[in-house]
Amino acid sequence: MQFGRLHPKHHGKDHGIRSGDHGAPQPRLGLTLIAASLCIFVVQLDFLALNLALPRMASELGTTTTDLQWVISGYMLALAAALIPGGRLGDILGRKRMLLIGLALFGICSLAAGLSSEPSIVIVMRIAQGVGAGVLFPLAIAVLTDAYPQDRTMRAIGNAYGIGAVALALGPVFGGGVTELLSWRIVLLFNVPTCAVALAVVVAGVRESRDGTVPRSIDLPGVLTVALGIAAVTYAVDRSTSWPAGRAVGIAAAGVLLLVAFVLRERVARWPLVALDLFRNKPYVVITLMSTVANVSFAVAMYGVTINLQQVDGYSPLTAGLVFLAASVSAGVAAPLSGPLGERFDVPRTMAATTGVGAVGLFIASFGGGLWTYLPGLALTGFGYGMGWTMGSVGTQVVVPAERAGQASGVTLAVVIGVAGLCVAASATLIEVRAADEGLGRSVEGLLRWVAVGSAVAAAALGLLAARLMPRATAPAD
Repeated sequence: MQFGRLHPKHHGKDHGIRSGDHGAPQPRLGLTLIAASLCIFVVQLDFLALNLALPRMASELGTTTTDLQWVISGYMLALAAALIPGGRLGDILGRKRMLLIGLALFGICSLAAGLSSEPSIVIVMRIAQGVGAGVLFPLAIAVLTDAYPQDRTMRAIGNAYGIGAVALALGPVFGGGVTELLSWRIVLLFNVPTCAVALAVVVAGVRESRDGTVPRSIDLPGVLTVALGIAAVTYAVDRSTSWPAGRAVGIAAAGVLLLVAFVLRERVARWPLVALDLFRNKPYVVITLMSTVANVSFAVAMYGVTINLQQVDGYSPLTAGLVFLAASVSAGVAAPLSGPLGERFDVPRTMAATTGVGAVGLFIASFGGGLWTYLPGLALTGFGYGMGWTMGSVGTQVVVPAERAGQASGVTLAVVIGVAGLCVAASATLIEVRAADEGLGRSVEGLLRWVAVGSAVAAAALGLLAARLMPRATAPAD
């Protein structure tokens, strides 16, 4: 029995999750796949393209790259804070409806950020844009889980990430090239027509579905405590070098207390935002943790290498984007392979192995100094870490009940992306502090090496834990 089939009883498509009864329309599988892929595409293109535009943005807006990193980390943290309520709102109110709302919010905020000349407004719009992305991401996966039969779900999700991963290949070159030749604003404004196309495909191709086992209500106290808790902790990390230590520690502690309050609230809420029994599902927890390790490593690697390429080695945004193709193309190749590999091989052990490949690549890339280290290093980084975090979405959807697809996807992505955003903010602070003593280049390279080693150790430990908790079955399932 393969890992993806540990709980086949959870995957019937008749749990009352569709909006209609016996007359519910059959899904248009091709259009549903395209719609989900476009939603993933706009989120991934936006992040990777804007990442390379950050130094030029900071110069034009009259601020520093480290201060403006909130354009990236603020977006990611808002996305993380919205993933759980976004996925659950889709389960409760309708996944198609909430997908349309998320796309509209994402496109409108992209337009506002692209037209603004004030750093504070750009950051605020990016945070709001992250909320829209937080609705898009889990529901793009959930509509596929609803539409496709059980034996095709993993492959469909992998294909959606594969089509959406075209953004991984285009993002760096698009962002670097457009920033250098035209303006960083085009990177944001490009989202507007893309979202319009995605809206049309969702309307035409996605059927409405929801969790018919729960009422149409949401745990608002839970939404507020989890969102404010994540925001407080991250803000304290980001401001730790400019604030007195007592203030930073106090706000971080308040954030932790809010997250504890969220857990306590979910234990007693009649209709919780997150049913805590989800975390008693061992395969789900292990896959989520391994995906988190891979995505944290990838996000910090992209941020650190961006600084090295442009501010240390002096590459232009366009040239840096071309160098980044090594990572983005290999990650794009890894995404569609995650579905077939998940069907054939044990998921957590495969994730451990590919994360180790990513760690080797990042260790090589950390030495910088020329294309002979960047290109092979980034290729292995993108493939290994990209496979590791993509397989998290593929694997978790087949080990939870189908009616909780949105909730499970939202929780997984909240952990995976939220921790990555926190680590990017912490990395920016650490780089700034250490650069004062040892120089920017050595500061970035040292951080990247620690991330490489740490991710390899963490992946190996989780792989051993998976072997202990979830031994391989001796025969394939029927």
